[in-house]
Amino acid sequence: MPKEMPKSLLVMGSGAIGIEFASFYRTMGADVTVVELMPAVMPVEDAEVSKFAQKQFEKQGMKIMLEAKVTKVEKGANSVTAHVEMKDGKIEKITADRMISAVGVQGNIENLGLEALGVKTDRGCVVVDGYGKTNVPGVYAIGDVAGPPMLAHKAEHEGVVCIEKIANFPGVHAIDKLKIPGCTYCSPQVASVGLTEAKAKAEGKDIRVGRFPFSANGKAIALGEDQGFVKTIFDRKTGQLLGAHMVGAEVTELIQGFVVAMNLETTEEELMHTIFPHPTLSEMMKESVLDAYGRALNA
Repeated sequence: MPKEMPKSLLVMGSGAIGIEFASFYRTMGADVTVVELMPAVMPVEDAEVSKFAQKQFEKQGMKIMLEAKVTKVEKGANSVTAHVEMKDGKIEKITADRMISAVGVQGNIENLGLEALGVKTDRGCVVVDGYGKTNVPGVYAIGDVAGPPMLAHKAEHEGVVCIEKIANFPGVHAIDKLKIPGCTYCSPQVASVGLTEAKAKAEGKDIRVGRFPFSANGKAIALGEDQGFVKTIFDRKTGQLLGAHMVGAEVTELIQGFVVAMNLETTEEELMHTIFPHPTLSEMMKESVLDAYGRALNA
């Protein structure tokens, strides 16, 4: 953190880290501009979540520049001027007190002797199986060096799975990266697990999609947090929960319910028959499932 609160900030990259910093500083009163190379903020998230979140950020006064890239940076005495190239090739100069580069995380695997051992790497990450094992016997890797998603809870679980496998612990399961939740601690919060709608369709899956808004939930209204929604994606033939995507208050807490459901291979029928407490935000999770099958109660 800087010693002084900047009055203006430029953030390169709108992934989780970039948006979290941008949201924090905007909440603290700084003028914030976000520059993103892709055509959407938080590009790994479901498209509907991304669009909704962007509108909320902009309502809060954040400036977002999509399909743009910083080509040059000039450092002043107590400011930074960035040359931002837009999609049409035009250059826009933006001056801010400070700039944050949040264009990605890279594990540090250099000068560890991996090359000498013959450990296989790919795009700056150590290649491992679902248990952290590399192609070289006796060498294991977990965390950011083992590849995305680069999240603390993923790294912690990798460590447990890796050690249990080495110790021949009974019942240990390989990590399924599709069942790792992603959380972005911005305002509004964003949380997701599994396939986005676009990825599910790209894989040729026949899907059902359910949505339920915060504005129809009593607890959200009572909290004064009625902006957001819950979205669920199911396999039309089997009822398998393929993905869940949320934006709004406390969704980083709610997402774990869908993570557990996916790990248990829960179908839509079991979720529909589950009783959710009232009044809670979690009711929106069930309503989203019901909506996917045309049975929402409070839409």
